[in-house]
Amino acid sequence: MKQDTYKHKGLRQQMVEALRDSGITDENVLRAMGEVQRHWFLDSALDTLAYEDRALKISCEQTISRPSTVAMQSQLLNVQPGMKVLEIGTGSGYQAAVLCKMGAKVFSVERQKGLFDHTRKLLDGLGYRVRCFLGDGYQGLTEMNYGPYDRIIVTCGAPEIPAPLMAQLKEGGIMVIPLGEEEQEMLRITKNGSDKKDWKVEKFGTYSFVPMLDGRNMGR
Repeated sequence: MKQDTYKHKGLRQQMVEALRDSGITDENVLRAMGEVQRHWFLDSALDTLAYEDRALKISCEQTISRPSTVAMQSQLLNVQPGMKVLEIGTGSGYQAAVLCKMGAKVFSVERQKGLFDHTRKLLDGLGYRVRCFLGDGYQGLTEMNYGPYDRIIVTCGAPEIPAPLMAQLKEGGIMVIPLGEEEQEMLRITKNGSDKKDWKVEKFGTYSFVPMLDGRNMGR
């Protein structure tokens, strides 16, 4: 088990203050990110970079998002304790851990088997109760009976709004999704009805995520 040293705690507090200065106002988000040890979700060689505002490489050619991106997506979700949140793209597990600290019941889908095996074990070992699934995130958890979900967060760049995910979102629920190919626009979609014309779509700037892939030839 890695250590959480005074240096790590100090760097984490500096990260939180930088997030506050950048416009993150949700105290639940700031508190959670101040408690989750980001360096535990990275290779030890990256310890000194763990609390800088940068995306870092993890296995399977994936990345852990910048703290500012995690904070922004978490804030846009407006998570309340006890809500069911579906996460598409477990990745390192850091975003899922932050959501858990915010009081959410997290269900997370990862398509890369290597990442899935590693991250599920890591989250369990750290005491985060995340229900992890290996599968096609575009389809969500259609064969499971956990939905509908209060919130859905997508942590990869989607070329379009996945209809299966919107179908699994509770009426009145919120999806936060980066939409686009080379570059993505962060959207917050509030589902005010089953018809697309009833959706409220808000835009929150451009980001760069790894692409969402379909379920064919799922990574081993």
